[in-house]
Amino acid sequence: MSTQGQFPGAGGESERTRRLRSLGLNEPTADEAFDRFAHLAASITRAPIAMVNFINDERQMFRGLYIPPTSAESTAEIGASWADRGIAFDLPTREMPLSHGFCPHVVAQRSPLALDDILAYPRFAGNPVVDELGVRAYLGAPLVDDTNTVIGTVCVLDREPRQWGRERLRDIQHLAEALLSEIRLRDNLLAQQQEMFAAFDGSPFPIMLTDGPGQEIRYANAQHADTFGAPTAYGSVGMAYPQLGAAGLDRAVAEAYHTGRTTVLNDVRIQSVRPDAQRIQQIFSFTCTPLRSARTGQVNGVVTVGMDVTAQSRTEEELGTLAALLVDRLQQNGAGRPGLGGGETGPLLPG
Repeated sequence: MSTQGQFPGAGGESERTRRLRSLGLNEPTADEAFDRFAHLAASITRAPIAMVNFINDERQMFRGLYIPPTSAESTAEIGASWADRGIAFDLPTREMPLSHGFCPHVVAQRSPLALDDILAYPRFAGNPVVDELGVRAYLGAPLVDDTNTVIGTVCVLDREPRQWGRERLRDIQHLAEALLSEIRLRDNLLAQQQEMFAAFDGSPFPIMLTDGPGQEIRYANAQHADTFGAPTAYGSVGMAYPQLGAAGLDRAVAEAYHTGRTTVLNDVRIQSVRPDAQRIQQIFSFTCTPLRSARTGQVNGVVTVGMDVTAQSRTEEELGTLAALLVDRLQQNGAGRPGLGGGETGPLLPG
């Protein structure tokens, strides 16, 4: 069974994908808080596998995932480990096509789904996960947020038939409700961040915030847009600003993100993009400073501050001090504090 046709393609982004982007949940990256929640779901339902699955127009993303350990000692709460029974659940990445599994069906129908023995349901028995992963039982509930958008599921799986019953169905629904409460906190935090970022629009320095390994632009202040042009929401640095990408700014941002250390890029020569200005060349220095989660210390974004040094004698120390002050303010006010461990910000582009 495939539900892929029920989801818009790249030509028409759905409200669900836009919502996931605004919540910073549109990437299949691991999230410790979601992983813990998946472990809780497995423990409560006595299922060996559990997922917190967010679904956009193109794929499923397992931000939360629990798979039983290989040690029988560490799996006493769920019985003998799958490895001891000669079973391996091979899920090399935290994403899956929409044609696989049953969560897309839950999202499309906006209702829970309990399959005690998938092979007993001709509509579902031919799903690829049955043959490829040996899934025989499924229980999932939709995550319907405050905008009435279904953004994903909480689900549990087994490779043996299961009688889920009403109690387990209630459990998975209660778990979905609990997770939505946490996502609601994240949403409120994003609103607070948006108010805080508005103050940065008065800064005379270009300021940009990128998120995640894909360097998606979450925020650019008015000075940044005026100097380099307005970026496309969620576009990467190199795609949104070819001049800056060619000068190596995308690499500097990536280095800051992956190493957790501030990087500096000097002598970046840029042609002015202002329509009312002559095509003069300006020289900029950029400081890229990692933004960390206050809870875990994990890098979840990069703040990039530019300084026009064409006709000024600005020092690298001055630029670094300014960037450090901005990052400190962001982290104190929640931009580096995750709603559920991720700490991503929403679309905060000017205008």
